[in-house]
Amino acid sequence: MKAVVQDRYGGPEHLKLADIAVPEPDPSQIRVKVLACAVNLSDWEYLVGSPFYARLIGGVFRPKHAVLGSDIVGVVDKLGASVKGFELGQRVMGDVVSERRGFAEYACVAANDMVVVPDELTDEVAACLPQAGGIAVAGTDGLRSGDRLLINGAGGGSGTMALQLAKAAGAHVTCVDNAGKVEWLRSLGADDVMDYRTQDFSETGQRWDRILDMVATRGPAQIAQALVPKGVYRAVGGGVDVLLSLLIGGLRYRFQGKSIGILMVPAGRELTARVARMVADGTLTPHLEAVLPLSSVPDALRRTGEGEVRGKLVIKP
Repeated sequence: MKAVVQDRYGGPEHLKLADIAVPEPDPSQIRVKVLACAVNLSDWEYLVGSPFYARLIGGVFRPKHAVLGSDIVGVVDKLGASVKGFELGQRVMGDVVSERRGFAEYACVAANDMVVVPDELTDEVAACLPQAGGIAVAGTDGLRSGDRLLINGAGGGSGTMALQLAKAAGAHVTCVDNAGKVEWLRSLGADDVMDYRTQDFSETGQRWDRILDMVATRGPAQIAQALVPKGVYRAVGGGVDVLLSLLIGGLRYRFQGKSIGILMVPAGRELTARVARMVADGTLTPHLEAVLPLSSVPDALRRTGEGEVRGKLVIKP
Protein backbone atom coordinates (compact mmCIF):
# COMPACT_ATOMS: atom_id res chain seq x y z
CA MET A 1 0.00 0.00 0.00
CA LYS A 2 1.00 3.65 -0.37
CA ALA A 3 1.89 5.61 2.78
CA VAL A 4 3.82 8.72 3.76
CA VAL A 5 6.56 7.61 6.14
CA GLN A 6 9.22 9.14 8.40
CA ASP A 7 12.30 7.41 9.78
CA ARG A 8 13.69 10.28 11.87
CA TYR A 9 12.63 13.51 13.52
CA GLY A 10 13.01 16.64 11.44
CA GLY A 11 11.23 18.72 8.83
CA PRO A 12 8.92 17.67 5.98
CA GLU A 13 11.97 16.97 3.81
CA HIS A 14 12.41 13.73 5.77
CA LEU A 15 9.01 12.39 4.68
CA LYS A 16 8.63 10.16 1.64
CA LEU A 17 5.79 8.47 -0.21
CA ALA A 18 6.55 4.76 -0.14
CA ASP A 19 5.10 1.28 -0.63
CA ILE A 20 4.79 -0.59 2.66
CA ALA A 21 3.01 -3.75 3.76
CA VAL A 22 -0.71 -3.68 4.44
CA PRO A 23 -1.02 -3.99 8.26
CA GLU A 24 -2.80 -6.81 10.07
CA PRO A 25 -5.05 -5.97 13.06
CA ASP A 26 -4.32 -7.11 16.59
CA PRO A 27 -7.22 -8.83 18.38
CA SER A 28 -8.59 -5.51 19.71
CA GLN A 29 -8.13 -3.58 16.45
CA ILE A 30 -10.01 -3.05 13.23
CA ARG A 31 -8.38 -2.43 9.89
CA VAL A 32 -9.84 0.38 7.84
CA LYS A 33 -9.39 1.43 4.26
CA VAL A 34 -8.63 5.11 4.86
CA LEU A 35 -11.08 7.49 3.17
CA ALA A 36 -9.79 10.73 4.72
CA CYS A 37 -7.40 11.89 7.45
CA ALA A 38 -7.10 15.43 8.78
CA VAL A 39 -3.79 17.22 9.34
CA ASN A 40 -3.30 18.38 12.93
CA LEU A 41 -0.70 20.44 14.74
CA SER A 42 0.03 17.29 16.75
CA ASP A 43 1.24 15.68 13.49
CA TRP A 44 3.75 18.49 13.10
CA GLU A 45 4.92 17.99 16.68
CA TYR A 46 5.45 14.27 16.10
CA LEU A 47 7.25 15.03 12.84
CA VAL A 48 9.79 17.42 14.35
CA GLY A 49 9.91 15.78 17.79
CA SER A 50 9.10 18.98 19.65
CA PRO A 51 7.81 19.85 22.23
CA PHE A 52 9.57 17.08 24.13
CA TYR A 53 6.34 15.39 25.20
CA ALA A 54 5.94 14.37 21.53
CA ARG A 55 9.09 12.25 21.91
CA LEU A 56 7.94 10.84 25.25
CA ILE A 57 4.87 9.48 23.47
CA GLY A 58 6.25 8.90 19.98
CA GLY A 59 9.78 7.67 20.74
CA VAL A 60 12.64 9.52 22.44
CA PHE A 61 15.35 9.07 19.80
CA ARG A 62 13.42 8.08 16.71
CA PRO A 63 9.73 7.68 15.82
CA LYS A 64 8.11 4.48 17.05
CA HIS A 65 5.54 4.66 14.25
CA ALA A 66 6.55 5.58 10.72
CA VAL A 67 3.16 6.92 9.59
CA LEU A 68 1.58 10.11 10.93
CA GLY A 69 -2.09 11.12 10.81
CA SER A 70 -4.53 10.57 13.66
CA ASP A 71 -8.02 11.85 12.72
CA ILE A 72 -9.05 8.90 10.57
CA VAL A 73 -12.22 8.19 8.62
CA GLY A 74 -12.35 4.81 6.91
CA VAL A 75 -14.35 1.76 5.90
CA VAL A 76 -13.96 -1.32 8.11
CA ASP A 77 -11.96 -3.81 6.08
CA LYS A 78 -11.01 -6.45 8.67
CA LEU A 79 -11.92 -7.17 12.30
CA GLY A 80 -9.55 -8.26 15.07
CA ALA A 81 -10.41 -11.57 16.71
CA SER A 82 -11.95 -10.04 19.85
CA VAL A 83 -13.68 -7.02 18.29
CA LYS A 84 -17.43 -6.74 18.74
CA GLY A 85 -19.89 -4.03 17.72
CA PHE A 86 -18.48 -3.34 14.26
CA GLU A 87 -19.18 -4.86 10.86
CA LEU A 88 -17.26 -5.04 7.62
CA GLY A 89 -18.14 -2.15 5.33
CA GLN A 90 -19.10 0.28 8.11
CA ARG A 91 -17.79 3.83 7.85
CA VAL A 92 -16.02 4.79 11.08
CA MET A 93 -14.12 7.74 12.51
CA GLY A 94 -11.86 8.43 15.48
CA ASP A 95 -8.78 10.10 16.94
CA VAL A 96 -5.82 7.72 17.28
CA VAL A 97 -3.26 10.35 18.26
CA SER A 98 -1.19 8.00 20.43
CA GLU A 99 -0.36 5.76 17.46
CA ARG A 100 -1.36 7.76 14.34
CA ARG A 101 -0.99 5.80 11.01
CA GLY A 102 -3.63 7.69 8.99
CA PHE A 103 -1.56 9.04 6.09
CA ALA A 104 -1.80 5.69 4.31
CA GLU A 105 -4.22 3.63 2.27
CA TYR A 106 -4.94 1.26 5.19
CA ALA A 107 -4.60 1.61 8.96
CA CYS A 108 -5.13 -0.65 11.96
CA VAL A 109 -6.77 1.23 14.82
CA ALA A 110 -8.11 0.41 18.28
CA ALA A 111 -11.78 -0.46 17.98
CA ASN A 112 -12.48 1.33 21.26
CA ASP A 113 -11.38 4.65 19.68
CA MET A 114 -13.80 4.50 16.77
CA VAL A 115 -17.45 5.42 16.23
CA VAL A 116 -19.76 5.00 13.26
CA VAL A 117 -19.87 8.11 11.04
CA PRO A 118 -23.34 9.71 10.84
CA ASP A 119 -24.78 9.43 7.33
CA GLU A 120 -25.11 13.22 7.13
CA LEU A 121 -21.33 13.74 7.21
CA THR A 122 -19.00 13.47 4.24
CA ASP A 123 -15.67 11.70 4.73
CA GLU A 124 -13.78 15.00 4.56
CA VAL A 125 -15.97 16.80 7.11
CA ALA A 126 -15.89 13.84 9.50
CA ALA A 127 -12.07 13.81 9.39
CA CYS A 128 -11.97 17.41 10.65
CA LEU A 129 -13.77 16.56 13.88
CA PRO A 130 -12.25 14.08 16.35
CA GLN A 131 -9.25 16.04 17.63
CA ALA A 132 -10.04 19.65 16.69
CA GLY A 133 -13.74 19.39 17.45
CA GLY A 134 -13.06 17.75 20.79
CA ILE A 135 -10.74 20.59 21.80
CA ALA A 136 -13.31 23.18 20.71
CA VAL A 137 -16.13 21.55 22.67
CA ALA A 138 -14.05 20.99 25.81
CA GLY A 139 -12.57 24.50 25.61
CA THR A 140 -15.95 26.24 25.43
CA ASP A 141 -17.99 24.08 27.81
CA GLY A 142 -19.70 26.23 30.42
CA LEU A 143 -19.51 29.53 28.54
CA ARG A 144 -22.40 31.84 29.35
CA SER A 145 -24.02 34.70 27.51
CA GLY A 146 -21.99 37.87 28.06
CA ASP A 147 -18.74 36.08 28.92
CA ARG A 148 -15.62 37.53 27.32
CA LEU A 149 -13.52 34.82 25.67
CA LEU A 150 -10.11 35.17 24.00
CA ILE A 151 -8.89 32.45 21.64
CA ASN A 152 -5.16 32.58 20.96
CA GLY A 153 -4.32 30.80 17.71
CA ALA A 154 -7.93 31.08 16.61
CA GLY A 155 -7.48 30.47 12.88
CA GLY A 156 -6.95 26.70 12.97
CA GLY A 157 -9.46 23.88 13.14
CA SER A 158 -10.02 23.99 16.89
CA GLY A 159 -10.09 27.77 17.12
CA THR A 160 -12.63 28.30 14.35
CA MET A 161 -14.98 25.70 15.84
CA ALA A 162 -14.51 27.19 19.33
CA LEU A 163 -15.42 30.59 17.86
CA GLN A 164 -18.69 29.17 16.52
CA LEU A 165 -19.62 27.54 19.80
CA ALA A 166 -18.74 30.64 21.82
CA LYS A 167 -20.84 32.92 19.62
CA ALA A 168 -23.74 30.48 19.82
CA ALA A 169 -23.48 30.68 23.62
CA GLY A 170 -23.69 34.49 23.47
CA ALA A 171 -20.06 35.21 24.37
CA HIS A 172 -18.01 38.19 23.22
CA VAL A 173 -15.04 36.65 21.37
CA THR A 174 -11.59 38.07 20.73
CA CYS A 175 -9.51 36.10 18.21
CA VAL A 176 -5.71 36.26 18.00
CA ASP A 177 -3.74 34.94 15.03
CA ASN A 178 -1.44 36.19 12.26
CA ALA A 179 -2.26 39.13 10.02
CA GLY A 180 -3.29 36.89 7.12
CA LYS A 181 -6.22 35.53 9.13
CA VAL A 182 -7.41 38.66 10.94
CA GLU A 183 -10.09 39.81 8.49
CA TRP A 184 -11.13 36.24 7.76
CA LEU A 185 -11.73 35.63 11.46
CA ARG A 186 -13.75 38.83 11.65
CA SER A 187 -15.88 37.53 8.76
CA LEU A 188 -16.52 34.34 10.77
CA GLY A 189 -18.03 36.36 13.61
CA ALA A 190 -15.15 37.41 15.86
CA ASP A 191 -16.04 40.56 17.80
CA ASP A 192 -12.40 41.67 18.08
CA VAL A 193 -9.27 40.47 16.34
CA MET A 194 -5.55 40.89 16.99
CA ASP A 195 -2.41 40.18 14.98
CA TYR A 196 -0.13 38.51 17.50
CA ARG A 197 2.93 39.88 15.71
CA THR A 198 1.96 43.47 16.45
CA GLN A 199 -0.13 43.12 19.63
CA ASP A 200 0.42 41.11 22.79
CA PHE A 201 -3.01 40.43 24.25
CA SER A 202 -1.57 40.18 27.77
CA GLU A 203 -0.27 43.76 27.57
CA THR A 204 -3.34 45.53 26.18
CA GLY A 205 -4.89 46.19 29.57
CA GLN A 206 -7.98 44.21 28.58
CA ARG A 207 -9.33 41.40 30.73
CA TRP A 208 -11.21 38.25 29.78
CA ASP A 209 -13.39 35.77 31.65
CA ARG A 210 -11.93 32.86 29.68
CA ILE A 211 -8.78 32.40 27.60
CA LEU A 212 -8.30 29.37 25.35
CA ASP A 213 -4.67 29.22 24.23
CA MET A 214 -3.84 26.86 21.36
CA VAL A 215 -0.07 27.37 21.60
CA ALA A 216 1.02 28.71 25.00
CA THR A 217 4.12 30.93 25.06
CA ARG A 218 3.44 33.13 28.13
CA GLY A 219 4.08 32.47 31.79
CA PRO A 220 1.45 32.65 34.54
CA ALA A 221 2.20 36.25 35.53
CA GLN A 222 1.43 37.52 32.02
CA ILE A 223 -1.69 35.39 31.81
CA ALA A 224 -2.97 36.47 35.23
CA GLN A 225 -2.97 40.13 34.25
CA ALA A 226 -5.23 39.30 31.28
CA LEU A 227 -7.86 37.54 33.42
CA VAL A 228 -10.71 39.02 35.42
CA PRO A 229 -11.15 37.82 39.02
CA LYS A 230 -12.47 34.24 38.81
CA GLY A 231 -11.21 34.11 35.23
CA VAL A 232 -10.15 30.81 33.65
CA TYR A 233 -7.17 30.19 31.36
CA ARG A 234 -6.56 26.87 29.63
CA ALA A 235 -3.59 25.98 27.41
CA VAL A 236 -4.00 23.36 24.69
CA GLY A 237 -0.34 23.05 23.73
CA GLY A 238 3.07 24.67 24.02
CA GLY A 239 6.61 23.99 25.16
CA VAL A 240 7.14 21.75 28.18
CA ASP A 241 8.80 24.56 30.13
CA VAL A 242 5.88 26.91 29.53
CA LEU A 243 3.27 24.29 30.41
CA LEU A 244 5.08 23.39 33.62
CA SER A 245 5.35 27.05 34.59
CA LEU A 246 1.61 27.45 34.04
CA LEU A 247 0.80 24.40 36.15
CA ILE A 248 3.15 25.23 39.00
CA GLY A 249 3.32 29.02 38.85
CA GLY A 250 -0.40 29.28 38.21
CA LEU A 251 -1.16 27.93 41.69
CA ARG A 252 -0.28 31.25 43.35
CA TYR A 253 -3.08 32.99 41.44
CA ARG A 254 -5.71 30.71 42.91
CA PHE A 255 -5.68 33.10 45.88
CA GLN A 256 -6.87 35.79 43.48
CA GLY A 257 -9.61 33.48 42.25
CA LYS A 258 -7.92 32.94 38.87
CA SER A 259 -7.63 29.44 37.44
CA ILE A 260 -4.59 28.87 35.19
CA GLY A 261 -3.91 25.42 33.77
CA ILE A 262 -3.95 23.00 30.85
CA LEU A 263 -7.10 21.99 29.00
CA MET A 264 -7.87 18.37 29.75
CA VAL A 265 -9.74 16.96 26.77
CA PRO A 266 -11.60 13.72 27.56
CA ALA A 267 -10.23 11.65 24.68
CA GLY A 268 -12.22 8.77 23.29
CA ARG A 269 -15.26 7.78 21.34
CA GLU A 270 -17.87 9.55 23.52
CA LEU A 271 -16.50 13.01 22.73
CA THR A 272 -15.99 12.10 19.07
CA ALA A 273 -19.61 10.93 18.84
CA ARG A 274 -20.80 14.12 20.56
CA VAL A 275 -18.94 16.35 18.11
CA ALA A 276 -20.17 14.31 15.14
CA ARG A 277 -23.79 14.71 16.30
CA MET A 278 -23.33 18.47 16.66
CA VAL A 279 -22.12 18.73 13.07
CA ALA A 280 -24.81 16.38 11.79
CA ASP A 281 -27.56 18.52 13.36
CA GLY A 282 -26.06 21.81 12.14
CA THR A 283 -24.84 23.10 15.51
CA LEU A 284 -21.23 23.15 14.34
CA THR A 285 -19.46 23.40 10.97
CA PRO A 286 -15.71 22.83 10.51
CA HIS A 287 -13.82 25.09 8.13
CA LEU A 288 -12.16 22.93 5.50
CA GLU A 289 -9.55 24.78 3.45
CA ALA A 290 -8.57 21.97 1.08
CA VAL A 291 -8.65 18.24 0.38
CA LEU A 292 -5.27 16.95 -0.80
CA PRO A 293 -3.62 13.68 -1.96
CA LEU A 294 -1.03 11.70 -0.03
CA SER A 295 1.76 13.33 -2.03
CA SER A 296 0.82 16.69 -0.49
CA VAL A 297 1.37 15.57 3.13
CA PRO A 298 4.85 17.18 3.50
CA ASP A 299 3.65 20.62 2.39
CA ALA A 300 0.39 20.29 4.35
CA LEU A 301 2.39 19.59 7.50
CA ARG A 302 4.74 22.50 6.81
CA ARG A 303 1.82 24.90 6.37
CA THR A 304 0.15 23.58 9.52
CA GLY A 305 3.33 23.90 11.56
CA GLU A 306 3.88 27.46 10.34
CA GLY A 307 0.29 28.50 11.13
CA GLU A 308 -0.71 29.23 7.53
CA VAL A 309 -3.81 27.03 7.33
CA ARG A 310 -7.28 28.53 7.63
CA GLY A 311 -9.26 25.86 9.44
CA LYS A 312 -8.35 22.32 8.38
CA LEU A 313 -6.52 20.44 5.63
CA VAL A 314 -7.64 16.87 4.90
CA ILE A 315 -5.64 14.17 3.16
CA LYS A 316 -7.58 11.77 0.93
CA PRO A 317 -5.52 8.71 -0.08
